[in-house]
Amino acid sequence: MTLSIYGRLPLVMSYQREISKRNILWASRLLGRRIRFTACSASMLPGVPAAERWSVIPNFVDETRFLSTSRVADNAPLLFLSRLDYIKGAHLAIDAARQCGRPLILAGNRAETGPEREYFDRFIAPELDDQQIRWVGPVDDTAKIKLLQTARALLVPIQWSEPFGIVFAESLACGTPVISSPRGALPEIIRSGEHGYLVEGPAALVQAIHDVAGIDREACRARFESRFSRRVVVDQYETLYKLHAGQAGH
Repeated sequence: MTLSIYGRLPLVMSYQREISKRNILWASRLLGRRIRFTACSASMLPGVPAAERWSVIPNFVDETRFLSTSRVADNAPLLFLSRLDYIKGAHLAIDAARQCGRPLILAGNRAETGPEREYFDRFIAPELDDQQIRWVGPVDDTAKIKLLQTARALLVPIQWSEPFGIVFAESLACGTPVISSPRGALPEIIRSGEHGYLVEGPAALVQAIHDVAGIDREACRARFESRFSRRVVVDQYETLYKLHAGQAGH
C-alpha cells in the first residue's frame, strides 16, 4: 500500500459491486492523475465522483471452458442458476414455468437462517416435486456448464439492480438464451429479442418462455465472444493501462 501511494506508477481501481463515493474521493485527492477507476457496468456509475476518470469494463468468462451448443432437445428444461433469494426471482421463475408446463431446474445455494431461509421455506420448498420443478442444490463449474449447455433458457428474473451477474455471460457463452428483467446491468449484457428477453411482469415472463425457442443460440455465443470473453476483456484492460500511463506522463 505504501508503494502504491508514494510510488510513481499509474493505478487502476476496479469495482464489481457497490461503489464507495468516500473511497473514490479519498483516492482522487491522494493520488490525483495517477488513479483511474473501472466499473463492470455503466449502471453503477450515475452520481459517482470523478466521472471523467471512469471506464466501463465488464467481467469475463473463460471462452475455452464454457463451450456452446447449437441445439437442445425440444423438452429441454428451463434453468434457474443463482442464489435462492427473493431478489433473484426464483418464485417468479417457478410460477412462469408452471404456467407454461415447462420443466424447471433450480441450481444454487439457499440461506440457512434469517428472512431468506423463510423465503425459501415459504415460496420455494412447497413447489419442489422432483418432476417439473427440481432443486439440485449448489453446483460446481463442471455441473454448471452442463446444465447451461442443455437448458432451453436461463430463467433468472432478478428483482434488483444487478451490478453484473456473471451467470448471464456464462449462459451466453454456452449459447443459451437469457430471460430476465431489464434492471441493473442486464440491458448491457442482453439485447432483448436477440439474445433472450428482458421483461417485467408475470404475463410477459410467460410470453418470453414461449418465444425463446426462436432465439439463435449461435447469436448468443457471438454476443459473448464480442463482449465478455477473456480475450476481449483483457484487451480492454491493457488498452486502458497504456492510455492511462501515457496521460499520467509515464
